[in-house]
Amino acid sequence: MRRFEALSESHKRLPLNIDEIMKRSELFARNVFNDDKMLQFLTSEAYDKVQSAIFSGSKIDRKIADQVSEGMKAWALSMGATHYTHWFQPLTGATAEKHDAFFDLLSNGRAIEKFGGGQLVQQEPDASSFPSGGIRNTFEARGYTAWDPTSPAFVYKTTLCIPTVFVSYTGEALDNKAPLLRALHAIDEAATGVAQYFDKNVRKVNATLGWEQEYFLIDKALAQSRPDILMTGRTLVGKSAAKGQQLDDHYFGVIPSRVLSFMSALEKQCMLLGIPVKTRHNEVAPNQFELAPVFEEANLSVDHNLLLMDVMEEIANTHGFKVLFHEKPFAGINGSGKHNNWSLATDTGVNLLSPGSTPMKNLQFLTFFITTIKAVDNFEELLRSSIASASNDHRLGANEAPPAIMSIFVGKQLSEVLDELEGVSQGKLSPEEKTELKLNVVGKIPEILLDNTDRNRTSPFAFTGNKFEMRGVGSKMNCAKPMTVLNTIVAKQLTDFKKEVDALIDKKKLKKDEAVFNVLREYIKTSKRIRFDGDGYGKEWEQEARKRKLSNNKNTPVAIKVLTSKESIALFKATAVMNEVELAAHQEVELDNYVFHIQIEGRILGELVYNHIMPAAIKYQNLLLENVSGLKEVYGAAHKKMTEVQLNIIEKMGEHMTAMKKLADVMTEAKTKAEAMSNIAKKAQAYCDDVKPYFEQIREHADALETLVSDELWPLTKYRELLFVK
Repeated sequence: MRRFEALSESHKRLPLNIDEIMKRSELFARNVFNDDKMLQFLTSEAYDKVQSAIFSGSKIDRKIADQVSEGMKAWALSMGATHYTHWFQPLTGATAEKHDAFFDLLSNGRAIEKFGGGQLVQQEPDASSFPSGGIRNTFEARGYTAWDPTSPAFVYKTTLCIPTVFVSYTGEALDNKAPLLRALHAIDEAATGVAQYFDKNVRKVNATLGWEQEYFLIDKALAQSRPDILMTGRTLVGKSAAKGQQLDDHYFGVIPSRVLSFMSALEKQCMLLGIPVKTRHNEVAPNQFELAPVFEEANLSVDHNLLLMDVMEEIANTHGFKVLFHEKPFAGINGSGKHNNWSLATDTGVNLLSPGSTPMKNLQFLTFFITTIKAVDNFEELLRSSIASASNDHRLGANEAPPAIMSIFVGKQLSEVLDELEGVSQGKLSPEEKTELKLNVVGKIPEILLDNTDRNRTSPFAFTGNKFEMRGVGSKMNCAKPMTVLNTIVAKQLTDFKKEVDALIDKKKLKKDEAVFNVLREYIKTSKRIRFDGDGYGKEWEQEARKRKLSNNKNTPVAIKVLTSKESIALFKATAVMNEVELAAHQEVELDNYVFHIQIEGRILGELVYNHIMPAAIKYQNLLLENVSGLKEVYGAAHKKMTEVQLNIIEKMGEHMTAMKKLADVMTEAKTKAEAMSNIAKKAQAYCDDVKPYFEQIREHADALETLVSDELWPLTKYRELLFVK
C-alpha cells in the first residue's frame, strides 16, 4: 500500500476555455512566424529575400537581416515574448538554447527593447561543454549558431525561438542540423535533374518526412521511486507483471481519461507551435501510446519532432506523468520506435514515389523507386549505422522492431514488375517492345498498388504505397541522423543515374525512355540482394542474408565503424554533406555516448544491487530466520516440517544473493578495466562485450529475488504498479 500512496493526484478537468472550443485550423501556427506573419510584419523587400533564401538557399545580407529582425521582434513582443534564443541541436541528442532579453541600455541610461540583424543571424554560445568529437579542444570554446530561415521561428512561453545550425570556429558542423541541410540540398539538386526528364517545369524537389512517435507514460511519483528510470530512462531490473500485452487489449483500445487529458493539452500546444499532429492511439504495450503528424518538408519535420519531445516532457509533468522515450524501458513487452516515412515531392505538387495514371508518370515513379532501392543496397551498412545507439540496441531484432540486417520490402506485385523489367532487352527497343513495356508492365502499376496493402512489420525499410517507411529508427533518436544518411545516399545514386542515362543518350544515341529503361534494368539486377519480403525475425533470414553478403551489425560499436570507411568518406565528400574531419568527429561522439550510457547503467545497476535489493533480501531473510527460530523454540524437534518452506526460501534467496553479488563485483571489475582504455573504439567494444552482458545475468537473480521477498519489503515499484495507468 505504501507505494500506491505515492501516486499523483488525478488532475481535475478545468472548464473549457475559448481556445479549446476553437477549430484546430484556427489554432494552427498561431505562435509561429510563418508566411502569414512575415507578410504582416516584414517589408516586401525583406519578405522576398527570405522567400528566396527558403526556396533557393540564397544568402541574406545584413541590411535585410536588420529588417527581418525588426519585424520578428515586433511580432514576438506582440505575442508576449521577453527573450529570444538560438534554438539548436548539438550532438547530445537533445536541443539547446541560451536566452537573451530584448533589452539594452542606451548611453544616457534609458532602456530599450533591442534585437538586431546581428543577433538574428548569428550568436556565439560557449561550445566547450558540447560534444565535438575532437574538432575543438576544451579550452577553445568558440562556436557559432547561424539562423536557418527554412525553419520558421516560434514563440514558446515567453521566448522567441530561432532554429539555427551550430558550427565550430573553423566551420565544421557541431550539430545534426547542418549535415541534414546539406543532404537536403544535395537531394534537391540531384532529384530535380532527374525529375526534369519527365517534367521540365520542376524547379525544386523536397524530401518529405512523416514520423510516428511512440512513447510510454508512467505515473511521475512512481517513476521518482525508481533510480533506474530516473537515471537511464528504463528499468534495469523488474519481474514481468502477470498481465502484459498478451491479450492485445491495449492496442487501439479506449484511451484512458487521464492520458486523454494529457494528449489534448499536448495537441493544443502542438497546434499553436505549428506541429501538425493528426493521429493518436494506444500502442501494443500497456502504457504505450503513439502520435503522428501530417507529412512535412524533412528539415521542418525534424525540428518539429524535437520540439514535440521537449513539449511532451513538460506537459506530462503538469499532468502527473513521466514520459519515457527509451526504446526498451520495460522487459517482456514491446519497446518504442519512431518510424520515418520518407518520400520526395516536387514544387509542381507531385510525389515522385507515387504511381500515376499514365505510363510516363509510372516510369517516373519507377525511376525514383528503383534508384532508392539501389542506393540502400549500395550503402546498407551506412544506413544501419544511422539508427545505432545504446538504447536502440535493446530493441532491434525483437518482436516489435526490424532486425539489424537492412533489407527492403516491396511486396509480391511490385517484385513481379521489377522481375519483368529486369527481362527487358538491352539497347534500343522495337516499337512493339516499347508498347508492351509501357502498356503491360508500366501501365499496370496503379492497379497493382491498389490492392497491394501488405505491410511487413519485420522489414527495416518497407515501401508502403507512396513512400518508404524506415522502421528501425529509435523512439528517442533525432530523425536528422537517419534522414541525413538516407537523403545523401539517394542523392548520390540519382546523380550517378543521370550521368549513366545521359551517357547512353549522347554516346549510344538511345532515346530517353530507352536509356532510362537500360539503366533501371541494371539497377534491378545489381540490387536484387537487398529485396526481401519474408520474415525478418527468422534464423533462416540471418543465414540467407549472410549468403547475400548483407551486413548484420548487431551492436552500436560495430555498426558505426562504417562512418569512417573509404566508401563513406568518398560518398559524403562527393555530395558535400560532411568532410572527413566531421565524420570522424561524429563517430567519436557516437562512441563516447555509447560508453557513457553503458557506464551509467552499470553504476545504477550496482547501486540497486548493493543499496536496495540486497538489504531488502537480507531483511526478509532475517524475518524468516526469526520465524524459524521461534517455531523451533516452541515446537522443538517437531518444528522441521513446519519450517521446511521458510528454510527453502532462505536457501534460494542465499543462492541468488551470492550469485548476484559475484556478478556485480565482476561487472564492476570489467567496467574499471574498460574505463582505463584510451582508444575510444576499443573502450566502446569492451563495454559492449565485457560489461553489458552482466546486466541481464544480474537482472535474472534480482528478478528471482523479487518473487521471493515479501511485497511489503521490496524496495522498488513493480511492473504491475508502473504499467497500468488509470
